[in-house]
Amino acid sequence: MIKECLNFLNLRQAFLLVFACFVCNFAEAQQNAWIRINQLGYTPAGKKVAVWGGKSIRQLRSFEIKDAKTGKTVYAHPVGKDYGDYGPFVQSFRFDFSALQDTGRFFIQVGEIKSPHFRIARDVYKGAADFVLRYMRQQRTLFNPFLKDSCHTHDGFTLYAGKVGVADSSHIDAGGGWHDASDYLQYATTSANATFHLLAAYRDFPKVFADQKQANGLDGKNGRADILDEAKWGLDWLLKMHPKANQMYNQIADDRDHASMRMPKEDPYYGRGFERPVYFIDGEPQQRGKFMNNTTGTSSTAGKFSSAFRLGSVLFGKEDKKYAKLLSQKAETAYAYANIKPGVTQTVSVKSPYIYAEDNWVDDMQLAAAMGLSVTKKNKFAEEAMQYARQEKVTPWMITDTAAHYQWYPFINLGHYELAKKLKGQDREEIVSYYRQGIEEVNKRAEQNAFLRGVPFIWCSNNLTASFAMQCLWYKELTGDNRFDELEQANFDWLFGANPWGTSMVYGLPSWGDTPVDPHSAFTYLGKHPIDGGLVDGPIMASTYRNLIGIKLNNPDSYADFQSDLAVYHDDYGDYSTNEPTMDGTASLIYLLAAKEGKALEEPVGKK
Repeated sequence: MIKECLNFLNLRQAFLLVFACFVCNFAEAQQNAWIRINQLGYTPAGKKVAVWGGKSIRQLRSFEIKDAKTGKTVYAHPVGKDYGDYGPFVQSFRFDFSALQDTGRFFIQVGEIKSPHFRIARDVYKGAADFVLRYMRQQRTLFNPFLKDSCHTHDGFTLYAGKVGVADSSHIDAGGGWHDASDYLQYATTSANATFHLLAAYRDFPKVFADQKQANGLDGKNGRADILDEAKWGLDWLLKMHPKANQMYNQIADDRDHASMRMPKEDPYYGRGFERPVYFIDGEPQQRGKFMNNTTGTSSTAGKFSSAFRLGSVLFGKEDKKYAKLLSQKAETAYAYANIKPGVTQTVSVKSPYIYAEDNWVDDMQLAAAMGLSVTKKNKFAEEAMQYARQEKVTPWMITDTAAHYQWYPFINLGHYELAKKLKGQDREEIVSYYRQGIEEVNKRAEQNAFLRGVPFIWCSNNLTASFAMQCLWYKELTGDNRFDELEQANFDWLFGANPWGTSMVYGLPSWGDTPVDPHSAFTYLGKHPIDGGLVDGPIMASTYRNLIGIKLNNPDSYADFQSDLAVYHDDYGDYSTNEPTMDGTASLIYLLAAKEGKALEEPVGKK
């Protein structure tokens, strides 16, 4: 009896030991392999791909899609190609389940590894563009509807406008517009670009947007889609920044703004009470302190002004003819201003070396000419647009795989799309081929990794990602060629969780997902307010991160397991390089989400 009991105990101990080993191995496996998905979900007829990333080599044969409610397998498929190492992973796969068109909630499983739950539905993107629009509204200066208070009401005093007889420190009414990011500087180049994106999103996908806010941003309908209210907020400020035919201004405030992180208010950092400096565009290098920028002309900012005014004149033409006429006149004078001295206008910094170092301008002039052609039908604009297009066929970062901060802004050539729509025959094919060349350059790099990542990890990489997805989308629209559908979707998926960190890069979207919670923003850090819809800067090269000034994480790195020598991303207030939201990147994302929602509604209904 004693012997039998000992044998039983030995068996029990052996069982417990085996079980303990199993638990340890399971826990280790859970920490060493992940399935990354688009947390927003997928449409029934769209491309649907998840990415497996593992820190140890496994023999994977197939993956299964299971119904989240019943646990039953609804789809199974071989895993396919092992893409090998990428970032923190030594093994990676793409799980393509595009053939699954059932609607519902699902998860992916391989052995003991499960993905988060996700939806497949035609309305999976419904309301997303309007949600992201909340961040633009929160960025307003003068009256801020989110805070129900006003800020920066004294802007501003002029600098560098002596050429047109405006003495330095003269007062100018320049209040309005949007704060650029989590600081309170305001840049005409990013604001004009953002305004154009908002206008284009409404023009191309008007059914996507709701009317829930008044023009001042407070609750209540006013008979106009909220995105048009927001675009008009941008246009009204651009009009102030181009008050006369011979005057145009590039920015309000400078990096002296960074003296402290605070909620938006009246700032006393510039030596004129609460007034802030308003920098004139004279086409010459400018400096206020140690650093000189590399301005060479007037074209880059002025071209963006003209494009936004042109499109605004069309969209407001029916409801406010007087306003539309004013925009049309300003489009002409802005185009003329751009031709005063062909070249690029860069931003100004006083204390730090960081500026928006825009180096290209012919793309801005091409867009302005293309919009001139679209509105006026004048052949001179077609000729000029073609000339500009041939000077920069492919946005340079797509070839070089790197760039300085905002060097090739606005990250893709918007003018190619607007011009190609108006052309026929060989000229149209020529312009479309430029888009194809750029996409192919990025695709060469993307094909080498499971995330199809071909966009460089430079500062504001998420802005490039959203813009590049738009270029793929526009290329398909212009040609009907769907060869880059998976690449386009991969860039979109990246922004919402199909990335090494497994996180959405948009604050609060989706509400059930892993999204930023500690961004570099005074609204969240000091005011404890959400910044719904803000697109954060995104991952950067680890080498860049290590050399930036003044970054110190405030908390243990929640994504430490996924950092690598390739790229880093932190959801930490102390990291202004990867986790700070930007107004212009958010505006680009609004266009992309509107396109996704608009096109999803055209898809056939999937099986339930």
